[in-house]
Amino acid sequence: MNITDHIERASKLFPDKTALIFEGKSYTYQELNQLANRMANGLKQLGVTKSDRVALFLPNIPEFIISYLGILKLGAIAVSLNVMLKSSEVSFILNDCTAKVLITTEELREQVYKREIPQLQTILLAEQQIGKGISLDQIIANASPNAEAVDLNKNDPAAIVYTSGTTGFPKGATLSHGNIISNMAAQNRCCNMTSGDRILLYLPLFHCFGQNAVLNAGLNVGAAIVLQRRFKPEQVLDAILKEKITMFFGVPTVFIKLLNLNPSVLANVRYFFSAAAPMPVEIAQKWQEQYGIVIHEGYGLTETSPCACYNHNSNYKFGSIGTPIDDVEMKIVDTEGREVSPGEIGEIAIKGSNVMLGYWNRPLETAKVLKNGWFHSGDIGSMDQDGYFYIVDRLKDMINVSGFKVYPAEVENVLYQHPAVAEAAVYGIPDPFKGETVNANIVLKYGITETEMAAFCAERIATYKVPKCFKFVNSIPKNPTGKILKRMLREEQITVMAS
Repeated sequence: MNITDHIERASKLFPDKTALIFEGKSYTYQELNQLANRMANGLKQLGVTKSDRVALFLPNIPEFIISYLGILKLGAIAVSLNVMLKSSEVSFILNDCTAKVLITTEELREQVYKREIPQLQTILLAEQQIGKGISLDQIIANASPNAEAVDLNKNDPAAIVYTSGTTGFPKGATLSHGNIISNMAAQNRCCNMTSGDRILLYLPLFHCFGQNAVLNAGLNVGAAIVLQRRFKPEQVLDAILKEKITMFFGVPTVFIKLLNLNPSVLANVRYFFSAAAPMPVEIAQKWQEQYGIVIHEGYGLTETSPCACYNHNSNYKFGSIGTPIDDVEMKIVDTEGREVSPGEIGEIAIKGSNVMLGYWNRPLETAKVLKNGWFHSGDIGSMDQDGYFYIVDRLKDMINVSGFKVYPAEVENVLYQHPAVAEAAVYGIPDPFKGETVNANIVLKYGITETEMAAFCAERIATYKVPKCFKFVNSIPKNPTGKILKRMLREEQITVMAS
């Protein structure tokens, strides 16, 4: 078993079929497989072996896909880093997973301080222009195009995808080959993917959604992947028409931006899918009214590879995340872990072949969320009499900004690095476009402007984590035990915004 069996199979069944299109250049399945083979052989020459960690700090470019496939062919573990991370965040992750090799670009290399990452042996540079450092292109060009994927056990780790930790430090969700293979096969069945589909992929490849639910699932059926660096409305619409896109995957904010287009623009698209954040019912209904087609919703987390639940074709329900996918069970439990009755609210728990092995080198944190085979999601939801699930709220204080997770503790840790900050509380506020925005209430030791505080944060954390609103206050409300009452802060800010 190996995830990359899919690319090897496709290269034999239809070697000349288009696998990948990027900025005017296309790759056949045979070419993509041979490039992955070269990558695997190049990494082997650098001393990479089974279970070694190879980190990908790359934007949406073909080199990400080629490197990812090459890593997996070797039986090594691909570690994905969000390209918006700053140097301290990058160093933490690379040290946490003890990466042996890092693959990045010259631009992103500026966020990598090698002296802070002692075990990192090699840095490979893609899209090289200046010519300093080891060229990824050269490594690939000098290696043999012949290789075969290592046969692995279903529980062998394939990928580590980092998700923010409630303690303010990222945790590496470790996904096995069995996790991902079962998940991409279920995605194929749910979405009715075929080799004739042309799939637009602008979702970040470092994110589990883009990596598994779109890329791996698409390669598994031999579809054509049209890759874009990021979501830009004009480029997306151009690609939909020019490349005759048939399947479109996105997050709610994307669908909000694309409302009210001329229906002819989307005429070729037979299927729309949204995940990573709850879809507002009003938007889903407006979309169907406008285009005569539903947006199918999925639910999952990085820890579930990611898909766990799907709102099916046969009985689509507005506002629901659907029912569990193949080989997955879900239930709603109370604070004691007992299953509740339909209609009652509780925490969503998930069990199945999609659930991660655990958090990399974090047994205590793993034990908190994995109990008797059930993954406790931290999301509050309910289930109706038909077995359809609904998201109600967040159990934890996590903030969901356009599908990206932001934990308040992580942002608070940064705020407390500023000498002017005496006390800080970070919380999310509902936003019709992004889902939520990050807000911060701060008690100051001395005067500072919002602009200065934003600039301070922007130097240390990814842009989407920087609070949109800084509120300087005299005190922060707490309960008798000293715990900050973030719900009260949210309600106060919502009231101010509504007035």
